[in-house]
Amino acid sequence: MSWLSNVRNKIASITKRETPDNLWHKCKKCEAMVFLKEYEENMHICPKCEHHGRIGPMTRFAQIMDENSWKMIPWAAVQEDPLKFKDQKKYADRLKDARNKTGEQDALINAQGTIENIPCVVGVQDFAFMGGSMGLAVGQAFVDGAKRALKDQCPYIIFTAAGGARMQEGILSLMQMPKTTVAISMLREAGIPFIVVLTDPTTGGVTASYAMLGDVHISEPGAMIGFAGQRVIENTIREKLPEGFQTAEYLLEHGMVDMVVHRKELRATLAQVMGYLMAWKTAA
Repeated sequence: MSWLSNVRNKIASITKRETPDNLWHKCKKCEAMVFLKEYEENMHICPKCEHHGRIGPMTRFAQIMDENSWKMIPWAAVQEDPLKFKDQKKYADRLKDARNKTGEQDALINAQGTIENIPCVVGVQDFAFMGGSMGLAVGQAFVDGAKRALKDQCPYIIFTAAGGARMQEGILSLMQMPKTTVAISMLREAGIPFIVVLTDPTTGGVTASYAMLGDVHISEPGAMIGFAGQRVIENTIREKLPEGFQTAEYLLEHGMVDMVVHRKELRATLAQVMGYLMAWKTAA
């Protein structure tokens, strides 16, 4: 081995030892390398391009809700693997893997607490859990969150992030669309605010149901929101779609989203919106 190769190997060894993977985050948009600690302290937003990264329920609760104010709403048991589905892997094994990966029971988690001292129920979908897909458990969790909001007469806020319905549960997953719609109707009849925060990505059956039935629709910047994918739509209508189609900003321009709010301003915005809606309910 030449002296040059020896020096190169030593440098590579030192670099690998002193810069482990868990020190850095690579932005999915601009591909900048950012210190992981800096990225997390910046609310999982790239400091270079402002790309809003995907975050899970626990991180979201900590960012949005008042410190030490929130507690988890217990899960209601549902039938698992009702179709005994198997593709490349058994559905039961996929569930087990997702639970080990995320530490959660399924893709929608509810918590009860306050945001700037305003009582509320907050549900967060976790895209890391099988793409945030909607099945029996997600549908039941949504209904449970709505019922808790009804009981306590406080707003229900849902953070959506999903690839759509869960194919492993077949028609049972699609049945969650009307089920969640009925729960929203109950909130509306009681005058309870239902606020939707659309995060990246929100697609499929979730978009076709509760994600678009809120009293107010807020989105994080750059979030991809739609029903079918862009390529599927273009192949169907045989036309080129506009630039930025299905982004939060495009939907805001065309009236499907009420506001696009930076993550650092989201907590204050939610408190303001809840204050307005609850004041209207009291006045009514």
